[in-house]
Amino acid sequence: MVSKNQIKTITGLKQKKHRKQHKMFFAEGIKVVQELLNSNLQLHHLYTTDTVFNTVDKDKATIISEAELKKISALATPQACLALFYIPDEKPLPDNGLILALDDVRDPGNLGTIIRLCDWFGIEHLVCSEACVDAFNPKVVQATMGSLSRVNVVYTELEAYLQKSGLPVYGTFMDGSNVYTENLPENGIVVLGNEANGISADVEALCSHRIAIPRFGNMQQTESLNVATAGAIILSEFRRNFSGT
Repeated sequence: MVSKNQIKTITGLKQKKHRKQHKMFFAEGIKVVQELLNSNLQLHHLYTTDTVFNTVDKDKATIISEAELKKISALATPQACLALFYIPDEKPLPDNGLILALDDVRDPGNLGTIIRLCDWFGIEHLVCSEACVDAFNPKVVQATMGSLSRVNVVYTELEAYLQKSGLPVYGTFMDGSNVYTENLPENGIVVLGNEANGISADVEALCSHRIAIPRFGNMQQTESLNVATAGAIILSEFRRNFSGT
């Protein structure tokens, strides 16, 4: 059974201010929840209509009805379970390796997909400007499919971070150098910009290299690529370039 206070707390976590207050977020669906349970994240409590989570301590799990799950779910069609986890502390950023940075990415689906891309391409650290959507937004958590537990997402003043870093900064622009012919490094920061406006002028001024994905269509009329799609191509090229394949 879920109490009225528990329902209030859980549904409140849909808002960033309440996630910050309680230092918790929630995830839904057996696959996502199981991924997070198998990670280093700390479980607060699991609410489930199923009994598949037999490894969870009984004092941290509550069997509920589908009607109760609907009351706490953020999904149009609830998926058997909802789990509350504590938000992990941000880890220090390294001064080497390949790091991805986001300048004002607002769409939850895009951020979730980008976090999955970081996980796929072995990017351990994702730097987000303070205007980016919150990584623990329920829609972002769903889109990451569990990758959120394996990527260190850090929110900071992006301009200040780029100024202090000694790494080369590769900004993605429509008029940049062809990414397929560039000699891309193992160590660097790749910056992706806002869905509508691209990289801001202040961040652009700090980019030491400008790269682009060339258009091959005959009409050459497509204005831009989705930011997550562009990120996949750029990260793939960085990894391919370094691996020499």
